[in-house]
Amino acid sequence: MFSISNKNKILVITGTTASGKTGLAVKLAHKFNGEIISADCRQVYKYMDIGTGKDLGEYKLKFPAGKEVNIPYHLIDVVHPNTEYNLVKWKIKAELAVKEILNKERVPIIAGGTGLYTQALVDNYDLSVVGQDKKLRERLDKKNIKQLVDELKKINSKFAENLHVSDKKNKRRLIRYLEVLRGAAGFSQKASGDKNDYLIIGLTYPRDILKKRIYERLIERLEKEDMIREVEKLHKKYGVSWKRLKNFGLEYKFISLYLKKELSYDEMVEKLNIAIGQFAKRQMTWLRRWEKQGTEINWVKSEKEAERLVENFLK
Repeated sequence: MFSISNKNKILVITGTTASGKTGLAVKLAHKFNGEIISADCRQVYKYMDIGTGKDLGEYKLKFPAGKEVNIPYHLIDVVHPNTEYNLVKWKIKAELAVKEILNKERVPIIAGGTGLYTQALVDNYDLSVVGQDKKLRERLDKKNIKQLVDELKKINSKFAENLHVSDKKNKRRLIRYLEVLRGAAGFSQKASGDKNDYLIIGLTYPRDILKKRIYERLIERLEKEDMIREVEKLHKKYGVSWKRLKNFGLEYKFISLYLKKELSYDEMVEKLNIAIGQFAKRQMTWLRRWEKQGTEINWVKSEKEAERLVENFLK
Protein backbone atom coordinates (compact mmCIF):
# COMPACT_ATOMS: atom_id res chain seq x y z
CA MET A 1 0.00 0.00 0.00
CA PHE A 2 1.38 3.40 -0.96
CA SER A 3 1.98 5.52 2.15
CA ILE A 4 1.27 9.25 2.19
CA SER A 5 3.56 11.60 4.03
CA ASN A 6 1.14 14.53 3.90
CA LYS A 7 -2.52 13.70 4.35
CA ASN A 8 -3.69 17.04 2.94
CA LYS A 9 -2.52 16.30 -0.59
CA ILE A 10 -5.19 16.03 -3.26
CA LEU A 11 -4.97 15.04 -6.93
CA VAL A 12 -6.99 16.70 -9.69
CA ILE A 13 -7.46 15.11 -13.12
CA THR A 14 -8.91 17.59 -15.58
CA GLY A 15 -8.98 18.12 -19.33
CA THR A 16 -11.17 17.91 -22.38
CA THR A 17 -13.92 15.44 -23.08
CA ALA A 18 -12.72 12.13 -24.59
CA SER A 19 -9.24 12.61 -23.16
CA GLY A 20 -9.28 9.62 -20.80
CA LYS A 21 -9.77 11.36 -17.45
CA THR A 22 -11.75 8.54 -15.83
CA GLY A 23 -9.35 5.81 -16.94
CA LEU A 24 -6.32 7.66 -15.62
CA ALA A 25 -8.04 8.59 -12.36
CA VAL A 26 -8.99 4.95 -11.72
CA LYS A 27 -5.45 3.70 -12.36
CA LEU A 28 -3.95 6.36 -10.10
CA ALA A 29 -6.53 5.58 -7.41
CA HIS A 30 -5.53 1.92 -7.47
CA LYS A 31 -1.79 2.61 -7.41
CA PHE A 32 -1.85 5.36 -4.80
CA ASN A 33 -4.67 4.24 -2.48
CA GLY A 34 -7.18 6.81 -3.70
CA GLU A 35 -10.90 7.46 -4.07
CA ILE A 36 -12.46 9.45 -6.88
CA ILE A 37 -14.72 12.49 -6.59
CA SER A 38 -16.51 13.29 -9.83
CA ALA A 39 -16.32 16.93 -10.90
CA ASP A 40 -18.99 16.74 -13.57
CA CYS A 41 -22.19 18.74 -13.35
CA ARG A 42 -24.24 16.00 -15.06
CA GLN A 43 -22.81 12.86 -13.46
CA VAL A 44 -24.59 13.74 -10.21
CA TYR A 45 -27.83 12.63 -11.89
CA LYS A 46 -29.09 9.06 -11.68
CA TYR A 47 -29.95 7.08 -14.83
CA MET A 48 -27.77 9.37 -16.97
CA ASP A 49 -24.82 7.03 -17.43
CA ILE A 50 -23.85 6.79 -21.09
CA GLY A 51 -24.49 10.36 -22.13
CA THR A 52 -22.52 11.80 -19.20
CA GLY A 53 -19.59 9.42 -19.69
CA LYS A 54 -19.69 7.92 -16.20
CA ASP A 55 -17.89 4.84 -17.52
CA LEU A 56 -18.81 2.99 -14.32
CA GLY A 57 -17.30 -0.22 -15.68
CA GLU A 58 -13.87 1.37 -15.49
CA TYR A 59 -14.13 1.62 -11.70
CA LYS A 60 -13.94 -2.18 -11.49
CA LEU A 61 -10.40 -3.38 -12.19
CA LYS A 62 -9.93 -7.03 -13.16
CA PHE A 63 -6.75 -8.98 -12.56
CA PRO A 64 -5.53 -12.54 -13.27
CA ALA A 65 -7.06 -15.41 -11.29
CA GLY A 66 -10.40 -13.61 -11.22
CA LYS A 67 -9.38 -10.94 -8.76
CA GLU A 68 -11.42 -7.72 -8.91
CA VAL A 69 -10.85 -4.36 -7.26
CA ASN A 70 -13.62 -1.76 -7.00
CA ILE A 71 -12.41 1.83 -6.87
CA PRO A 72 -14.63 3.94 -4.57
CA TYR A 73 -16.23 7.01 -6.11
CA HIS A 74 -18.28 9.97 -4.89
CA LEU A 75 -20.80 12.47 -6.34
CA ILE A 76 -22.05 10.13 -9.02
CA ASP A 77 -25.76 9.16 -9.04
CA VAL A 78 -26.66 11.60 -6.29
CA VAL A 79 -30.12 12.88 -7.32
CA HIS A 80 -33.00 12.25 -9.74
CA PRO A 81 -32.70 14.15 -13.05
CA ASN A 82 -35.75 16.22 -12.16
CA THR A 83 -34.05 17.49 -8.99
CA GLU A 84 -32.20 20.79 -9.06
CA TYR A 85 -28.48 20.53 -8.39
CA ASN A 86 -25.97 23.33 -8.64
CA LEU A 87 -22.39 24.43 -7.98
CA VAL A 88 -22.99 25.37 -4.35
CA LYS A 89 -24.51 21.98 -3.50
CA TRP A 90 -21.73 20.17 -5.34
CA LYS A 91 -18.95 22.09 -3.59
CA ILE A 92 -20.40 21.38 -0.15
CA LYS A 93 -20.63 17.65 -0.90
CA ALA A 94 -17.20 17.58 -2.53
CA GLU A 95 -15.58 19.19 0.51
CA LEU A 96 -17.24 16.63 2.77
CA ALA A 97 -16.03 13.80 0.52
CA VAL A 98 -12.47 15.18 0.59
CA LYS A 99 -12.49 15.24 4.41
CA GLU A 100 -13.93 11.74 4.58
CA ILE A 101 -11.27 10.34 2.24
CA LEU A 102 -8.41 12.15 4.00
CA ASN A 103 -9.63 10.88 7.37
CA LYS A 104 -9.25 7.34 6.01
CA GLU A 105 -5.66 8.22 5.05
CA ARG A 106 -6.47 7.76 1.40
CA VAL A 107 -5.91 10.14 -1.52
CA PRO A 108 -8.84 12.21 -2.85
CA ILE A 109 -8.78 12.36 -6.65
CA ILE A 110 -10.98 15.02 -8.22
CA ALA A 111 -11.76 13.95 -11.79
CA GLY A 112 -14.03 15.62 -14.31
CA GLY A 113 -14.45 18.12 -17.08
CA THR A 114 -16.62 20.81 -15.48
CA GLY A 115 -13.98 23.50 -15.07
CA LEU A 116 -16.15 25.73 -12.90
CA TYR A 117 -16.64 22.96 -10.33
CA THR A 118 -12.97 22.03 -10.20
CA GLN A 119 -11.78 25.63 -9.94
CA ALA A 120 -14.30 26.50 -7.22
CA LEU A 121 -13.01 23.60 -5.11
CA VAL A 122 -9.27 23.98 -5.75
CA ASP A 123 -9.26 27.77 -5.37
CA ASN A 124 -11.66 27.40 -2.43
CA TYR A 125 -14.10 30.08 -3.46
CA ASP A 126 -16.62 30.99 -0.83
CA LEU A 127 -19.68 31.25 -3.03
CA SER A 128 -21.85 32.47 -0.15
CA VAL A 129 -19.91 35.72 0.29
CA VAL A 130 -19.04 36.65 -3.27
CA GLY A 131 -19.13 40.41 -3.54
CA GLN A 132 -21.32 42.35 -5.93
CA ASP A 133 -19.96 44.13 -8.97
CA LYS A 134 -22.00 47.33 -9.16
CA LYS A 135 -20.95 48.31 -12.68
CA LEU A 136 -21.54 44.81 -14.01
CA ARG A 137 -24.97 44.69 -12.36
CA GLU A 138 -25.96 48.02 -13.87
CA ARG A 139 -25.02 46.78 -17.32
CA LEU A 140 -26.72 43.41 -16.90
CA ASP A 141 -29.88 44.93 -15.45
CA LYS A 142 -30.54 46.59 -18.81
CA LYS A 143 -30.71 43.17 -20.50
CA ASN A 144 -33.76 40.93 -20.71
CA ILE A 145 -33.79 37.32 -19.51
CA LYS A 146 -33.00 35.84 -22.93
CA GLN A 147 -29.99 38.11 -23.31
CA LEU A 148 -28.74 37.16 -19.85
CA VAL A 149 -29.07 33.45 -20.61
CA ASP A 150 -27.25 33.96 -23.92
CA GLU A 151 -24.41 35.71 -22.09
CA LEU A 152 -24.18 32.83 -19.63
CA LYS A 153 -23.95 30.40 -22.53
CA LYS A 154 -21.02 32.32 -23.98
CA ILE A 155 -19.10 32.02 -20.72
CA ASN A 156 -20.03 28.44 -19.82
CA SER A 157 -22.66 26.82 -22.02
CA LYS A 158 -22.84 23.58 -20.03
CA PHE A 159 -23.48 25.46 -16.80
CA ALA A 160 -26.17 27.54 -18.55
CA GLU A 161 -27.82 24.46 -20.05
CA ASN A 162 -28.01 22.78 -16.65
CA LEU A 163 -29.71 25.66 -14.89
CA HIS A 164 -33.05 24.81 -13.35
CA VAL A 165 -36.07 26.19 -15.21
CA SER A 166 -36.87 28.54 -12.33
CA ASP A 167 -33.32 29.93 -12.47
CA LYS A 168 -33.64 30.64 -16.18
CA LYS A 169 -36.73 32.73 -15.52
CA ASN A 170 -35.27 34.63 -12.57
CA LYS A 171 -33.41 37.75 -13.69
CA ARG A 172 -31.85 38.37 -10.28
CA ARG A 173 -30.36 34.88 -10.16
CA LEU A 174 -29.08 35.10 -13.71
CA ILE A 175 -27.26 38.33 -12.90
CA ARG A 176 -25.82 36.69 -9.79
CA TYR A 177 -24.55 33.70 -11.78
CA LEU A 178 -22.90 36.03 -14.26
CA GLU A 179 -21.14 37.77 -11.38
CA VAL A 180 -19.77 34.45 -10.18
CA LEU A 181 -18.77 33.22 -13.62
CA ARG A 182 -17.13 36.48 -14.67
CA GLY A 183 -14.08 35.61 -12.62
CA ALA A 184 -12.65 38.82 -11.23
CA ALA A 185 -15.77 39.90 -9.37
CA GLY A 186 -17.20 36.46 -8.71
CA PHE A 187 -14.12 34.67 -7.48
CA SER A 188 -12.37 37.49 -5.64
CA GLN A 189 -12.96 36.07 -2.18
CA LYS A 190 -11.75 32.76 -0.84
CA ALA A 191 -12.88 30.86 2.20
CA SER A 192 -10.42 30.68 5.06
CA GLY A 193 -8.87 27.58 6.51
CA ASP A 194 -8.10 25.54 3.38
CA LYS A 195 -4.68 23.99 3.91
CA ASN A 196 -4.96 21.37 1.18
CA ASP A 197 -2.22 20.97 -1.40
CA TYR A 198 -3.29 20.17 -4.97
CA LEU A 199 -1.50 18.54 -7.89
CA ILE A 200 -3.43 19.28 -11.08
CA ILE A 201 -2.89 16.97 -14.05
CA GLY A 202 -4.31 17.93 -17.43
CA LEU A 203 -5.24 15.65 -20.32
CA THR A 204 -5.94 16.50 -23.94
CA TYR A 205 -4.86 15.57 -27.46
CA PRO A 206 -3.88 17.48 -30.58
CA ARG A 207 -7.00 18.80 -32.27
CA ASP A 208 -7.11 16.24 -35.10
CA ILE A 209 -6.66 13.27 -32.75
CA LEU A 210 -9.19 14.63 -30.26
CA LYS A 211 -11.70 15.16 -33.04
CA LYS A 212 -11.29 11.51 -34.10
CA ARG A 213 -11.62 10.27 -30.50
CA ILE A 214 -14.78 12.31 -29.97
CA TYR A 215 -16.41 10.89 -33.09
CA GLU A 216 -15.39 7.29 -32.37
CA ARG A 217 -16.64 7.52 -28.80
CA LEU A 218 -19.93 9.02 -29.97
CA ILE A 219 -20.53 6.19 -32.44
CA GLU A 220 -19.64 3.57 -29.85
CA ARG A 221 -22.10 5.05 -27.37
CA LEU A 222 -24.83 5.20 -29.97
CA GLU A 223 -24.32 1.81 -31.61
CA LYS A 224 -22.83 -0.39 -28.88
CA GLU A 225 -24.00 1.17 -25.63
CA ASP A 226 -27.50 2.16 -26.78
CA MET A 227 -27.40 5.79 -25.68
CA ILE A 228 -30.64 6.46 -27.55
CA ARG A 229 -32.42 3.93 -25.35
CA GLU A 230 -31.03 5.68 -22.27
CA VAL A 231 -32.58 8.99 -23.30
CA GLU A 232 -35.85 7.27 -24.18
CA LYS A 233 -36.01 5.63 -20.73
CA LEU A 234 -35.29 8.93 -19.02
CA HIS A 235 -38.36 10.39 -20.67
CA LYS A 236 -40.77 7.44 -20.54
CA LYS A 237 -39.75 5.58 -17.38
CA TYR A 238 -38.30 8.30 -15.16
CA GLY A 239 -40.55 11.17 -16.17
CA VAL A 240 -37.91 13.59 -17.41
CA SER A 241 -39.55 16.09 -19.76
CA TRP A 242 -38.23 16.79 -23.25
CA LYS A 243 -37.56 20.34 -22.15
CA ARG A 244 -35.51 19.17 -19.19
CA LEU A 245 -33.55 16.75 -21.39
CA LYS A 246 -32.86 19.53 -23.87
CA ASN A 247 -31.57 21.69 -21.01
CA PHE A 248 -29.03 18.99 -20.13
CA GLY A 249 -27.44 19.73 -23.49
CA LEU A 250 -25.23 17.77 -25.88
CA GLU A 251 -26.23 14.08 -26.05
CA TYR A 252 -29.55 14.55 -24.26
CA LYS A 253 -30.53 17.55 -26.34
CA PHE A 254 -29.80 16.11 -29.77
CA ILE A 255 -31.03 12.59 -29.09
CA SER A 256 -34.26 14.08 -27.73
CA LEU A 257 -34.68 15.99 -30.99
CA TYR A 258 -34.12 12.74 -32.89
CA LEU A 259 -36.67 10.85 -30.77
CA LYS A 260 -39.17 13.66 -31.35
CA LYS A 261 -38.49 13.24 -35.09
CA GLU A 262 -37.18 16.79 -35.39
CA LEU A 263 -33.85 15.45 -36.66
CA SER A 264 -32.95 12.42 -38.74
CA TYR A 265 -30.40 9.98 -37.33
CA ASP A 266 -27.64 11.28 -39.59
CA GLU A 267 -28.48 14.90 -38.76
CA MET A 268 -28.43 14.08 -35.07
CA VAL A 269 -25.00 12.43 -35.29
CA GLU A 270 -23.56 15.28 -37.34
CA LYS A 271 -24.87 18.07 -35.13
CA LEU A 272 -23.99 16.25 -31.90
CA ASN A 273 -20.47 15.53 -33.07
CA ILE A 274 -19.95 19.21 -33.91
CA ALA A 275 -21.44 20.30 -30.57
CA ILE A 276 -19.15 17.99 -28.57
CA GLY A 277 -16.14 19.32 -30.48
CA GLN A 278 -17.16 22.89 -29.66
CA PHE A 279 -17.63 21.90 -26.02
CA ALA A 280 -14.09 20.46 -25.89
CA LYS A 281 -12.78 23.74 -27.26
CA ARG A 282 -14.59 25.68 -24.52
CA GLN A 283 -13.16 23.34 -21.90
CA MET A 284 -9.64 24.14 -23.07
CA THR A 285 -10.42 27.86 -23.10
CA TRP A 286 -11.51 27.64 -19.46
CA LEU A 287 -8.39 25.71 -18.43
CA ARG A 288 -6.04 28.07 -20.26
CA ARG A 289 -7.71 31.01 -18.55
CA TRP A 290 -7.28 29.26 -15.20
CA GLU A 291 -3.57 28.88 -15.96
CA LYS A 292 -3.31 32.59 -16.75
CA GLN A 293 -4.76 33.27 -13.30
CA GLY A 294 -1.70 31.56 -11.81
CA THR A 295 -2.75 27.91 -11.53
CA GLU A 296 -0.22 25.27 -12.54
CA ILE A 297 -1.67 22.51 -14.68
CA ASN A 298 0.72 19.67 -15.45
CA TRP A 299 -0.17 18.51 -18.95
CA VAL A 300 0.83 14.88 -19.46
CA LYS A 301 0.96 12.60 -22.48
CA SER A 302 1.17 9.22 -20.77
CA GLU A 303 0.10 7.29 -17.70
CA LYS A 304 3.75 6.80 -16.68
CA GLU A 305 4.34 10.54 -16.77
CA ALA A 306 1.31 11.10 -14.54
CA GLU A 307 2.46 8.37 -12.12
CA ARG A 308 5.88 9.98 -11.72
CA LEU A 309 4.30 13.35 -10.96
CA VAL A 310 1.94 11.83 -8.38
CA GLU A 311 4.65 9.77 -6.69
CA ASN A 312 6.87 12.83 -6.25
CA PHE A 313 3.92 14.89 -5.06
CA LEU A 314 2.85 12.40 -2.40
CA LYS A 315 6.32 11.81 -0.96
